[in-house]
Amino acid sequence: MRVLLLGASGLIGSAVLARLVREGHDVRAVGRRLGNELPRVEWVRMDIARTTEFGQWRSCLGEVDAVVNCAGVLQDGPGDSTRGVHVDAADVLYRACEEEGVRRVVHLSAIGADRESLSPFSATKKAGEEALRAKDLDWVILRPSVVVGRAAYGGSALFRGLASLPVLVKMPDTGPMQIVQLDDLVSTIVFFLASEAPAGVTLDVAGRERLELSEVVLAYRRWLRFRDPWRMSAPRWMASLLYGLGDIAAAFGWRPPVRSTARKEFVRGAVGDPEPWIAATGIEPTPLAAALASEPASVQERWFARLYIVKPLVIFVVAAFWIMTGLVSLGPGWDVGLSYMREGGLESVGAAGIIAGAVADIVIGIGIAIRRTARLALYAALALSAAYMIAGTFLLPRLWADPIGPMMKIWPIMVLILVAIAVVEDR
Repeated sequence: MRVLLLGASGLIGSAVLARLVREGHDVRAVGRRLGNELPRVEWVRMDIARTTEFGQWRSCLGEVDAVVNCAGVLQDGPGDSTRGVHVDAADVLYRACEEEGVRRVVHLSAIGADRESLSPFSATKKAGEEALRAKDLDWVILRPSVVVGRAAYGGSALFRGLASLPVLVKMPDTGPMQIVQLDDLVSTIVFFLASEAPAGVTLDVAGRERLELSEVVLAYRRWLRFRDPWRMSAPRWMASLLYGLGDIAAAFGWRPPVRSTARKEFVRGAVGDPEPWIAATGIEPTPLAAALASEPASVQERWFARLYIVKPLVIFVVAAFWIMTGLVSLGPGWDVGLSYMREGGLESVGAAGIIAGAVADIVIGIGIAIRRTARLALYAALALSAAYMIAGTFLLPRLWADPIGPMMKIWPIMVLILVAIAVVEDR
């Protein structure tokens, strides 16, 4: 078959892509980023939320036999639109499928989308389902629960990060989850691509076990071979603070899984009835403990778990450091800066040099805080740190012997920047 795959660079989409290629299918892969070059794969770079023109989708459907829509957005933010991805673009695509005669469509929704909409995420997922049902197509709607696998992103990454903490925190107002393995979901998608597979069905894709968040985290902790943790219940104010910080990070373009949308969805839990799915496909959901036991955790898993929690702290500290150095240079450190300029023989450019350096520091700090520009700004910070060290060595060599260590401290700052560069990617 030739399959049009939306969200091909995401956690689920990339796993579906790999399976389709392995089974000999041709794939037209759509994503905001281009993925790995693979045989039988044609990549199409596209911002799905903004692809609402009929002709744009028609051009993607040439010689296509089926469509798999794995595209999804947790929460609205810079560059992200839940309605754009889940409803507007999907509706135009499915109308184009009708026109072009592409009958088979497998659409990923979310478990609980048929119940009360607690957030724009679940409301738009429900609207996307309704848009597809209104079309004359051989559609299949799958509602996966929380999806975990060997690859880590979103919830599966969060579980690893929480498992690395010395304390097992029980979050308030969180419902149970019926975890589903990524491999089981991918097998389900491939099953429904077959022309003889049932159509016009909506199925919950979920495990049989109902687990609390703390139970899931504890399972990952044991898999990672960390010691048994202390246990505590987080007060509501602490949970509100964490979700609020997640929203602030999202405003700068980052995509933390802990945001206000997640809080609303956690309250309902991620549960459903897996029996119709099991009966239709013959796939028996893999229990979480069995899935983890089948692939023992290696050292890179333990590194990732610890770095997952450290990453936002590193980004925040590095961004705040550069912004604060610039503000200090323009404020209480102004006279000290001028004295350094005079001592180094640069009195003629004193004020202008301080202002230029301070502005550069502030711009770099803001750039690091913004996800889209973070990598470039980190490299700029590394280069400017090296420039400051070289200039200081030639102009004020005595600073190397200063007991406060202003020159010596550049080295750990540069190493911290390198750590930020290493972990800045989201997926």
